[in-house]
Amino acid sequence: MMCCAGGHYCSKKNSDVCGQETNMSRMCCILRGLDVKTLIFIFAVVPMCTFGIYLHGQKISYFLRPLWEKPPKPFNVIPHYYNENVSMENLCKLHGWGVREFPRRVYDAVLFSNELEILNLRWRELYPYITQFVLLESNSTFTGRPKPLVFKSNREQFRFVDSRLTYGTIGGRFIKGENPFIEEAYQRVALDHLLKIAGITDDDLLIMSDVDEIPSAHTINLLRWCDDVPSILHLQLKNYLYSFEFLADDNSWRASVHRYQSGKTRYAHYRQSDHLLADAGWHCSFCFRRISDFIFKMKAYSHNDRVRFSHYLNPKRIQDVICKGADLFDMLPEEYTFKEIIGKMGPIPHSYSAVHLPAYLLENADKYRFLLPGNCLREDR
Repeated sequence: MMCCAGGHYCSKKNSDVCGQETNMSRMCCILRGLDVKTLIFIFAVVPMCTFGIYLHGQKISYFLRPLWEKPPKPFNVIPHYYNENVSMENLCKLHGWGVREFPRRVYDAVLFSNELEILNLRWRELYPYITQFVLLESNSTFTGRPKPLVFKSNREQFRFVDSRLTYGTIGGRFIKGENPFIEEAYQRVALDHLLKIAGITDDDLLIMSDVDEIPSAHTINLLRWCDDVPSILHLQLKNYLYSFEFLADDNSWRASVHRYQSGKTRYAHYRQSDHLLADAGWHCSFCFRRISDFIFKMKAYSHNDRVRFSHYLNPKRIQDVICKGADLFDMLPEEYTFKEIIGKMGPIPHSYSAVHLPAYLLENADKYRFLLPGNCLREDR
């Protein structure tokens, strides 16, 4: 007997019979007992909601972040004073610091992936004040993908630092499925060893930052000449995306400068003190000349889980996103209050100011035009 076959209602007898039938018959009995609205909810609304969560679950999570995560403790922001016509003695005094009889030595250490143009800008900006440039390169991305030794293949471009460069390579471990931050930490430990080879000693200054987090030259000159500077000082950098046309905010803080202490100082990229020096440089994220470099980084860096769908890597889509100033990963802003999240939703407004940018960039504008306002189109390869 089929479920309630030939009848207009399920009698107790029929219900008992239904209970003795197959799973299909039981399901049929259950559905006959539901009204139309309930059926629509089950077969239309629920699947649509499930699909919506699959597509936008990350956005929902980021939007609701203020409900379960409190903002970090505020930094003690140190006002930053600078004018090229003011003496170093007076600049140090304005910051509440003394002035030294001679400047500290400065080491600039980075992990390198494929950011050739940004590395060149960084080193040109800092060159007058750096004692030793230290660069570590791996044949593995943080996500365990094999990669060429890009710097080694292009070292000829950086002959101007050769006499002051300590370069090292490290083999990747290529552990499948491992958290990318473990490989990143492994490479940072290796960078600690390379710094010792470079000759760093106690009280030297050490810049800890990613390649695209560029301290301004006058900031580093100030810190090497002034006394009583905090032993660990984070740098507030202007946050740019894709080029210096899209200024997101001035909330980049991970770059830091340390007075080196043997056995204590460890190369890291997280918060290590409460002191933050205002307006100390630039963070230009995903500032590449070629679309292929965007794709490489999206798949290679520690947050590669943000590539949730394959079409995110479509070159035409990436080009459109760059020119709009939108988010490559279609994410909401990573903020801690609803006001900040809503305020930053949507593309970054275009900026037409190229004032107070790295000097080498403006002196070589034809070579680096892709980083200047009004030049969003990128080369394919």
